[in-house]
Amino acid sequence: MARMKFICDAERCIECNGCVTACKNEHEVPWGVNRRRVVTLNDGVPGEKSISVACMHCSDAPCMAVCPVNCFYRTDEGVVLHDKDVCIGCGYCSYACPFGAPQFPSAGTFGVRGKMDKCTFCAGGPEENGSQAEFDKYGRNRLAEGKLPVCAEMCSTKALLAGDGDVVADIFRNRVLQRGKGAEVWGWGTAYGSKQAGQAPASAAPSTAAGGKS
Repeated sequence: MARMKFICDAERCIECNGCVTACKNEHEVPWGVNRRRVVTLNDGVPGEKSISVACMHCSDAPCMAVCPVNCFYRTDEGVVLHDKDVCIGCGYCSYACPFGAPQFPSAGTFGVRGKMDKCTFCAGGPEENGSQAEFDKYGRNRLAEGKLPVCAEMCSTKALLAGDGDVVADIFRNRVLQRGKGAEVWGWGTAYGSKQAGQAPASAAPSTAAGGKS
């Protein structure tokens, strides 16, 4: 079974926000919720880079570890999803996530925090695949349709890659070899336990808090 992963190639990202718009349009996410966003590293400094950020579906997901009601679960493809019927909106996952993925829509006059929402890797939720209930809560289940996440498919420069971790790592590795630079992948080591795309994780590294097996 393929292990699904994200890679954002900072050498190709042009900060067009096409991935952000595609995600919002495909899943009709609540107002104020951004499942994916584009951030600029070292903004205003020569050599600044832009990257597309969302839930990375970590191998050792800290959100799963801190959730007091165990609303998170992992699919056979390694996608980290959650059950909104179980979520109590406590916000612990928001503090634990190194990528700022959990989003909480405000409800009511005083902005009462609602159920957590995040990137699903376009894999829906616990409801029946393709059902209206699944779409209303989690958005479209593109993986069940045999498609990849819409953010990666709509990326005009193919900076954002999604799919089988081994395949996307090979694609990125070939790019690095051809251009001779840009080997660093932001967030890959934190999410999947290895410092470089396609590189095997360290066998024993107890001090790396967010590491895990690929």
